[in-house]
Amino acid sequence: MKKVFLLLAVISISVATFAQKGKVTSALTFIEQGSLDKAKEALDQAMTHPKSMDWFNTYFAKGKLAQAVFNSDNPAFKSYFTDPLGEAYAAYEKSIELDPKGGAKKRIITGMVYNSLALDLYTQGGQQFDAKDYAGALKSFETQIAITESDKYVGVTDTGMYYNAGLAAMNAKEHQTAIKYFEKCAEMGYQGVNTYFQISQNYLEMGDTLKAESILKDLRTKFADNKNVILELIDLYIKAGKNDAALENLVIARTDDPDNYSLHFAEGIIYLNEDRYDEAITSLSRSVELNPEFYDSQYGLGASYINKASDMFAKANDIMDVNEYNKAVDDAMAVFAKALPYMEKANELKPDDVYALRSLRELYYRLKMTEKYDAVKAKLDTLE
Repeated sequence: MKKVFLLLAVISISVATFAQKGKVTSALTFIEQGSLDKAKEALDQAMTHPKSMDWFNTYFAKGKLAQAVFNSDNPAFKSYFTDPLGEAYAAYEKSIELDPKGGAKKRIITGMVYNSLALDLYTQGGQQFDAKDYAGALKSFETQIAITESDKYVGVTDTGMYYNAGLAAMNAKEHQTAIKYFEKCAEMGYQGVNTYFQISQNYLEMGDTLKAESILKDLRTKFADNKNVILELIDLYIKAGKNDAALENLVIARTDDPDNYSLHFAEGIIYLNEDRYDEAITSLSRSVELNPEFYDSQYGLGASYINKASDMFAKANDIMDVNEYNKAVDDAMAVFAKALPYMEKANELKPDDVYALRSLRELYYRLKMTEKYDAVKAKLDTLE
């Protein structure tokens, strides 16, 4: 009689276990059918029952549900997980951990589960990057990297994911992390010289100008035919305030590419910032000649004339002789007048740019162009 009771007890336990594990099977079926609400209900019961809460298949089903939630357009399902893809990955890994026989791992490999998860993470990372959630994008790309570097991933590794992670880290101000990923790209030859530019830029943003400079200098040998190398070096010198070094390299760059308007512009801006107005005017005039539709050159040239004229006015105030004073003022006004067509062109290229409008307001006032002054002032009042 005792044996009968024992047998019934075993049967009862088995039925209870089967019932709870059946919830997992039901959940997987509901996921395939798109009934994610029913799947979650069944899975919630399985996740809290002692007979199924530590079953590897329960966590596999959780991973499938979380991934399905990410891909669903139904907003009602989005509340199920705060980080669906991150939780999906954690659940799949837990599933493998709980299955010493390796069935879960085999299922993930043969079903190419991690391939689809990696693609979802790539999509999510791109969306987060576009939304300027750079920390979130970095997490997505790093999880994608962890997946594709594992032995559960089937296929060829996408080298672009390291570059994406580097860009996300750079924008998140995680510069050491960014350098790590860009150096990985450099090892693989991905994106060529641009990868080294990114490494240099990260060092520059960390304040290590010497390291940033040394990387770019090395590129002049490694990528001798690439004109962008010297441009990056010039940009670095300008950002670091090393104007003499920037000007030296601009001379070299212009020798190879004399009709590059951006080189003449860069040279002119350096001169402008050093109050060397005549040299600035020469360089920026050439830039405008080469590309009259470039706002920055038009504005820079106008600003050079304005600053030069302002200096002339300041010096005129020290002249005691009335006739000489009047002549100095007239000369300054003539230089102000030279600025006008360039500032008007800059305003034409960017009608709502307040910097060009402010300069025009000053010019119209000095040149006694009352109607235009009133119009610009009215527009600035609406913008400021």
